[in-house]
Amino acid sequence: MISTESTRREIGAVLAGQRRGFTSKLLFVGPAVIASIAYVDPGNYATNIQAGAGYGYSLLWVVLLANLIAMLFQALSARLGIVTGKNLAELARDHFSLPTVLVMWVISEIAAMATDLAEFLGGAIGLALLLGLPLLWGMVITAIITYGILLFERRGFRPMELIIGAMIAIISCCYLIETFIAPIDWQSAANQITSPRIADTAALTIAVGIIGATVMPHALYLHSGLTQNRAPIQNEGECRKVLKFSNIEVIVALAIAGLVNMAMVMMAASAFNKGYSEVAEIESAYHLLTPLLGGAAASVFLVSLITSGISSSVVGTMAGQMILQGFLRFHIPIWVRRLVTMIPAFIVILAGYNATDALVLSQVFLSIALPVPMLALIVLSRRHDIMGMFALKSYWAVLAELGTITVVGLNLVLVLQFLDMPIGLL
Repeated sequence: MISTESTRREIGAVLAGQRRGFTSKLLFVGPAVIASIAYVDPGNYATNIQAGAGYGYSLLWVVLLANLIAMLFQALSARLGIVTGKNLAELARDHFSLPTVLVMWVISEIAAMATDLAEFLGGAIGLALLLGLPLLWGMVITAIITYGILLFERRGFRPMELIIGAMIAIISCCYLIETFIAPIDWQSAANQITSPRIADTAALTIAVGIIGATVMPHALYLHSGLTQNRAPIQNEGECRKVLKFSNIEVIVALAIAGLVNMAMVMMAASAFNKGYSEVAEIESAYHLLTPLLGGAAASVFLVSLITSGISSSVVGTMAGQMILQGFLRFHIPIWVRRLVTMIPAFIVILAGYNATDALVLSQVFLSIALPVPMLALIVLSRRHDIMGMFALKSYWAVLAELGTITVVGLNLVLVLQFLDMPIGLL
């Protein structure tokens, strides 16, 4: 069903027990699908190419760890919106002190801009390679396309869910094809997933970048907003049903995103690790794929990159708008938000910086900013005055705290590394 209002009515019928069957469950699919695009954005391409090319399959365990943490926190974000009818930014504004809210807003806005830098540049790089244009023109075309897609948001949540869902399907199919083309050593890949190790400080930087590119701050804000008031919940029983469907959707959507990320690393490992381990740029990877794996592999890679860049840029703008409105109760037209979040990307390119390096550094910054919404989610989800009987149970809270400690610990090691202080490798 394309209509938002008809979808909402049908959801109400399912919750009331008036409609059953497999197709009725599909009505609840949408929020996690949109949020999952953040987990296969161009920032992932940059960090995954560097991970696979430089270290083979050895960092696959980081991708798995990041994905498990992401599942937990996206489920918490969705839960917050479903139970309270408010998003994370709104709840933070209502329940935290003013200084805390202002600090959260500033960090979150910078993180949103860093996110859009990666997403916008990724789409622009893909279009520039496809059309043989300068990167600057690729950026202009990306801006026009993303704004055109954002106009569908005026029609409600369902059209946007279907558009982003179709784009996720394209990206997933592209990397399914890549796994058949690339000569992947499946046994080695399986061994490395279950054998955590970090070879050196450069691998550590990439590992933190993978965390930042996978568990995204803006996705935690966005998911809570996508679920708030989406279903016409009348009582606690219906709320439980919606939470059940939401958790299933999160697991499935993020499992698909995680498999795509692993496929990226494995493709880069099989193509570049032996003989081209220095490959670190998206453009270089694209140009090398034709002689190494054939034109089909290069074409599929390009299609997935363009789709990823455009769709994630759309979602990033939606998240930025939600953060601004949630924290400050301030609304600006979506075209203004789109224009503001593009500025850092244009500055990077006009200043002559390497686009892929900017992508990777943006992901490292996102990882450093990530504990802010993670901690806020844990605090708010545990409060009975906010969540009532759906307050987070102790064992889930412990898991969430361990996930946050893992991210903070990796960030601390990264900061020490940048300060040239001695650190022990894992």
